[in-house]
Amino acid sequence: MSGLSGELLDLTLEHLLLVLVSLAIAIAIALPAGVLLTRRPGWRVWLLGFANVMQTIPSLALFGFLIPVPLIGGIGKRTAIVALVLYALLPILRNTLAGILGVDPAVRESAVAMGMTGRQLLWRVEMPLAARTILAGVRIATVTTIGTATIAAAIGGGGLGVFIFRGIASVDTKQILAGAIPAAFMALGADAVLGWFERKFSPA
Repeated sequence: MSGLSGELLDLTLEHLLLVLVSLAIAIAIALPAGVLLTRRPGWRVWLLGFANVMQTIPSLALFGFLIPVPLIGGIGKRTAIVALVLYALLPILRNTLAGILGVDPAVRESAVAMGMTGRQLLWRVEMPLAARTILAGVRIATVTTIGTATIAAAIGGGGLGVFIFRGIASVDTKQILAGAIPAAFMALGADAVLGWFERKFSPA
């Protein structure tokens, strides 16, 4: 029992690390890209279209497609992280774009009339007012990534999916639950924490 508990802890931490690394990379890409799209309307169709296409590919298939890709492919965590980043891009990108474009034009015009530069307008007006919407996108991406990361075990990425796939192979419900229940609690916890941040630090 102690061995199983130790393995459960190790795989839970491994799962959490997969999620955190993937989300950090996705936010680092999608947030600036979303801001860029507010300034480059002509690019929206292409970038949003790419993110949408990534969402439509079944997760297990995407993991499989990435394995033979040079540099980013192969068996292991690297390929899993790339796939998880691709899945997390759309909600963050879309909500960043929607949040900034949703700022009242009168507020934006007033800021410009006060002499704010484009950078000041972004950081002092648009980003604070769009924060709630952007956080909602991060919240969706986080919960989705926690669930999708269970499939990383299929390509040697580790995480709680190891228990799930092992349980499926041996028709062992306890093994399946050992992976599914912690992943579900992790998703619920992340959703609650990010929901608190939305309410606490976002403008009304």
